[in-house]
Amino acid sequence: MAWFARQKPGVEGTAEEDKRVRTEGLWLKCESCGQIIWKKTLDENMQVCPKCGHHFRLDARARLGLLFDDGSYEELDSDLVSTDPLHFEDSKTYSSRLEGMQKATGMADALISGAGTLEGRRVQICAMELKFIGGSMGAVVGEKITRVIERGMNKREPVIIVSASGGARMQEGAISLMQLAKISAALMRLDNAKVPYVSVLTDPTTGGVTASFAMLGDLNIAEPGALIGFAGPRVIEQTIRQKLPAGFQTSEFLIDHGFLDAVVKRSEMKSYIARSLSFFCD
Repeated sequence: MAWFARQKPGVEGTAEEDKRVRTEGLWLKCESCGQIIWKKTLDENMQVCPKCGHHFRLDARARLGLLFDDGSYEELDSDLVSTDPLHFEDSKTYSSRLEGMQKATGMADALISGAGTLEGRRVQICAMELKFIGGSMGAVVGEKITRVIERGMNKREPVIIVSASGGARMQEGAISLMQLAKISAALMRLDNAKVPYVSVLTDPTTGGVTASFAMLGDLNIAEPGALIGFAGPRVIEQTIRQKLPAGFQTSEFLIDHGFLDAVVKRSEMKSYIARSLSFFCD
């Protein structure tokens, strides 16, 4: 008799499934070297692969936490929210896309601005959030950056902008493109006031962001391996009908060709900026 060997329907595999649920998300594979990394190790290492040094993407709040002393800062202009001036609609309406992103990220738009201290020096810092519609720059992002620049100018506090963006936000049309000129004009006033501006470029920094404030710093620095450019490599290849060199548009390629001042590891970024500001200000 084999009745005692039967299993109830649905029982088989339950232990394995429970084990999978408990371990899911605890391990990640490095995009560069293929190393399997325990997520806690990655968190403790600032989201940098301990084997090859590959820099994983970092969200805006974590970025501000690394730069400000004790991760403490005063968030500014958090009440600014995008509207839908063009009543834009693609696969979904722009208003519903905004609402979905706000719920998913807990942010009003694709940028957080804050004031605090960096190694004891008062600074104004903006950080872009790639998860919010690709970190795209619309009217709110442009306004928040402009306010930070003006605040830095009035208080004579250095301005730092951390870029991570796909460029201008197409759902706002020409309004998003106007932000390039608006921010650039504010940076000119900041320069005339002789208040330093440090631009930090992370993976990816592309489109209208690269074409405006990301490349206008008194000091332009980038993280290792970051994709930086205006148009993507595939578009460029199709346009010029030539094969691009290896590593094209990476931080290392750009510094070799004079487009950046330095490539700085994430673990050294805060101290590097602090030393640079001492040079500019003291």
